[in-house]
Amino acid sequence: MNTASNIYRRQSCLWIFKIATAFLLVISTSVVACGQAVCLPAPRLLTTMPMGGQVGTELDITVTGQYIELANELRFSDPRIIATPLLDNDGTALQGRYRVTIPADTAPGIVEASVMTRLGLSASRVFTVGALPEVSQQKPNTEIKSAIPLEINSVCNASMTARAVDFYQFQATKGERILVDCAAKGIDSKLNPVVIVADAKGRDLAVERRGGAIDFSVPEDGVYVIKVHDLTFKGGDTYFYRLVLKALRTGDSVTRHPSTRKVNAFSWPPKGLSAQADRQEKEPNDGDLVEQIDLPCDISGNFAKAADTDVFEFTAKAGDVWWVEVASERLGHPTDPTVIIEHVDLSGDVPVLTDVVELNDIASPIKVSSNGYAYDGPPYNAGSSDILGKFEITKDGTHRLRLSDLFGGTRNEPANIYRLIVRQAKPDFSLVAWGMHMQLRNGDRNALSKPIALRGGATMALEVVAVRRDGFDGEIQLAMTGLPDGVTAQGLTIPSGSSRGVLLVTADEGAPRGITNATFTGTATIDEQNVTRPCHLASMAWPVPNHWSEVPSPRLLADVLVSVGGDEPAPISIAPREKKIWEAKQGETLTIPLIHMRRGEFSGTTMAAKTLGAGFETVKFDLPLNQDTSEAVLDLAALKTPPGEYLIAFYGGAVAKYQHYPDAVVNADKKLKQAQTLLAAADAEVAKLTSLAKSVAAETNDQVNKQLQTAKANQKVTSDQVAAATNQLKTATSAAKSKDIVDLVVSEPIQIRVHPAETK
Repeated sequence: MNTASNIYRRQSCLWIFKIATAFLLVISTSVVACGQAVCLPAPRLLTTMPMGGQVGTELDITVTGQYIELANELRFSDPRIIATPLLDNDGTALQGRYRVTIPADTAPGIVEASVMTRLGLSASRVFTVGALPEVSQQKPNTEIKSAIPLEINSVCNASMTARAVDFYQFQATKGERILVDCAAKGIDSKLNPVVIVADAKGRDLAVERRGGAIDFSVPEDGVYVIKVHDLTFKGGDTYFYRLVLKALRTGDSVTRHPSTRKVNAFSWPPKGLSAQADRQEKEPNDGDLVEQIDLPCDISGNFAKAADTDVFEFTAKAGDVWWVEVASERLGHPTDPTVIIEHVDLSGDVPVLTDVVELNDIASPIKVSSNGYAYDGPPYNAGSSDILGKFEITKDGTHRLRLSDLFGGTRNEPANIYRLIVRQAKPDFSLVAWGMHMQLRNGDRNALSKPIALRGGATMALEVVAVRRDGFDGEIQLAMTGLPDGVTAQGLTIPSGSSRGVLLVTADEGAPRGITNATFTGTATIDEQNVTRPCHLASMAWPVPNHWSEVPSPRLLADVLVSVGGDEPAPISIAPREKKIWEAKQGETLTIPLIHMRRGEFSGTTMAAKTLGAGFETVKFDLPLNQDTSEAVLDLAALKTPPGEYLIAFYGGAVAKYQHYPDAVVNADKKLKQAQTLLAAADAEVAKLTSLAKSVAAETNDQVNKQLQTAKANQKVTSDQVAAATNQLKTATSAAKSKDIVDLVVSEPIQIRVHPAETK
């Protein structure tokens, strides 16, 4: 079989396997889940309208969210952007409404917005800073006759109308090149946009169904229509989008609206890599046409045409070891690179090609959720369809590197670029983390989108994953600094040969309300040098109460924001009786007395406790929830624990009887009584003036009737206030009812020192 057939066979098999896997995933996510409340309430910002603004302008913004009561501050990851609450006529802050100022020196791009609430800082929502003028959808535009007119070089913020098509129109001149770009998934929207450019009568001219952009060449002077709808015609506030209309010149490359980064992007770029590659691929370089290169190399290129395979030829010596890294998916492109290294025997009339190695995906360092009924891992994939692997030269002479896209067999897409690096070993690592969560047999994944918003007395565990580069296998020490007052963090080391660690963030019981942008790092010794790398945070774009009906959407976060709400304590805190290093000799039994600071009630009397910490994971015991103390016993002989310093913690799922914000009931009741008092006074005034109007002389009747109409208007206002206060009290009372909510309970970190056993 020739090389081309070999490549086609490999690509076809891998492509079929990936499609089959995706199909099975769709089937598995269609099962209806039985609900269970998971995760104590965490504040989450859900929508902002508009979703962006132009540099150098001010705009009013409305936000919505979950558990964002008493939100008094809107923050952005770019501190130059300032938000101030909007006030009503009596000076009271309008709930969820802010005036946002974007200074002229603000860098265009994606930032993140969060609100500070009584429970701490919310999960974030994307906000885009742009250079173009912006407008917002102000009226229904679901018919061509109600199409919203747009100027070229502008942005429209809108929410998709359910079971409908949104219409827009623009004026253009023959020969103009217009980019129509609908930003949705990349700005946290649930919309799967279909975008159509049509003529003035609505007849389709260009269609994009994959969430992409349309590069439209205007055929004639006139008015053109843009249609937008969801792929399955869903809609609502969470199906928002930004429609960009931009003029392009001949030869301009298409630049899409900025997007958030996928979780697997954390491992790119390698430290010290230049922003630009050393060289650009030179076409034609496929089939038998090869491009000559020298190793090491740093090349940029693209999978421009269908079934594009770029071939690079180089000479190498037996015994040489090289590492190959390709980035394309991690650059945000829907690609799946594959590399084949071949030895080329030129001794005969016809070159003979022998495979040396085939390199494919970067495997996830830990098992990823299968999305089955029983939870079996996080749905965060730290791996990638990009490439990171090595090859060893076994024969002197000529070799070829063939680079292709397994998903590119039928499409022509010059925007699908790649970066190819072949280097000698440069050991290193990259880190990403997310909130650790429970193993539950249902679809509730709310804990996956939990921000680091701490209750007093709570310890939050962050699961940390490492992608190791070029053979690095040493241990990695985890740390977080720059924390709010009353908050500490300790990292459980990622051991040598492992890819997983845990960092514990603890708020003291009396920790004051506060926020900081923390620094999260990992440090290792590489070639006798201390190397420190940042750890990125990942979270879900949306809370996921039922992942069988909604596919989780993980992404990287801009910052490591840590906050303490200061309003509500943790239901229970587990800590060692003394904050000290617990010591024992190798082979002994170590007993650690624990104290339980209980601030609420629980369903059940025990929690099945497990242990975090390398070498201690097999330690399990029942931890009582109805007692103030307990003991954890570590059999160091059974664990075969060698001498050394260790950091561990105990954790498990407990069902708390939780009442959400009972003070809201008191406040709502007070507000209702005040409104009822005002309504009673208004009713009395209307009754008095009605009676007076019947008895006064005709010459004064007009004046009394005017007073009566004013009193009736006031009566209507106060009646509406009573109705609103009644609904508010009903909502607060319902929310404050005791509910069983299961959450992860993590003990404070425990330090252990194991001494060598005494020799006889």
